[in-house]
Amino acid sequence: MARQIFDDAEYDRRIERTSDRMAERDLDAIVVTDPANMNYLTGYDGWSFYVHQAVVLAAEREEPVWVGREMDANGARATTRLSEESIRAYSDDHVHSPVDLHPMDYLTGVLEELDVADGRIGLEMDAAYFTAKSYTRLQKNLPDASFEDTTLLVNWVRIEKSSQELEYMRQAARISENAMRAGLDAIEAGVPEYEAARAIYDALIGGADGYGGDYPAIVPLMPSGDHTGTPHLTWTDREFEEGDPVIIELSGCRHRYHSPLARTTFVGDPPAEIERTAEVVVDGIEAALDAVEPGVTCEAVERAWRETIAAHGIEKEDRIGYSMGLGYPPDWGEHTASLRPGDETVLEEDMTFHTIPGIWGDDFGVEISETFRVTSDGAEPLAEFPRTLFST
Repeated sequence: MARQIFDDAEYDRRIERTSDRMAERDLDAIVVTDPANMNYLTGYDGWSFYVHQAVVLAAEREEPVWVGREMDANGARATTRLSEESIRAYSDDHVHSPVDLHPMDYLTGVLEELDVADGRIGLEMDAAYFTAKSYTRLQKNLPDASFEDTTLLVNWVRIEKSSQELEYMRQAARISENAMRAGLDAIEAGVPEYEAARAIYDALIGGADGYGGDYPAIVPLMPSGDHTGTPHLTWTDREFEEGDPVIIELSGCRHRYHSPLARTTFVGDPPAEIERTAEVVVDGIEAALDAVEPGVTCEAVERAWRETIAAHGIEKEDRIGYSMGLGYPPDWGEHTASLRPGDETVLEEDMTFHTIPGIWGDDFGVEISETFRVTSDGAEPLAEFPRTLFST
């Protein structure tokens, strides 16, 4: 029996809203290859995205069709409510094939069975797991089809969260809090960086309040020392030293829903320059959060941050946040709205964002972030964690 993360009504709403967007673009079908979008439409959840897989949603068919490797078909039966006729599996000789078979050859047959082989078919052209060869193979196999770029079609449907999605994100926030505490407690002079990473991972999987955690879409990021100006480094064998700034960015994950959190700590007594930078970051992020409410634009939220730090003599015109929630490696972001200059997306209730307005210099960086929900009253940070510079 398939496990039910959401009820049938939730999936029905998702498919209906996605179908409406397809109709607006006069599409006969879309081929969804982003694992998060596959999960969103069907519930499919498996570490199988390293081979080609897809969900096909056809305009004339109520139920989506899952297409994947034969050995993963039972995963579709275990995690989705799809009927047997909507689970289609290709044989293993399509994987790294020595005889020039490709999973898109099998998908071609599915599209022909759905009677859309000569129709307008949407493809997620910029999705991480949709390769150039996949595209050229479909072009070759379906010469009468018209292919459209629908990379973000499902992503934009996902941007407003349901009450159950928000509950999973709040649970993820509890896990994030535990993991951040574990990381901060583990960091001290003489401790290898990997020991702090181990403590974080233990807390991420250990969960909170009686429920466990999933693997996050991004590994814990933990640049230290003079590398804190480079935000996307992970851990090494190096031992923390007195005088090291350390950034921790992580996320708890619950049923693939995330709630990222970043904090900065210092091994020893932090110098005045780092303390001042942390104060500026806190002032800026609080100004940005105060600017959040339905009806304002993403760029207006970023402007509140930029004007606040400008009063401290700091200029920085970068993205300070992005919509996020459901995710698989390599990213928990939705790739839609961003808190940045020029993004005129209007905030609506139950959108969720990770705002991470770090200040990075040549010698050090400071990150303090929050995941928040847009409510009728403003921003609701999902984590309850001190918004400050830490020290050991």
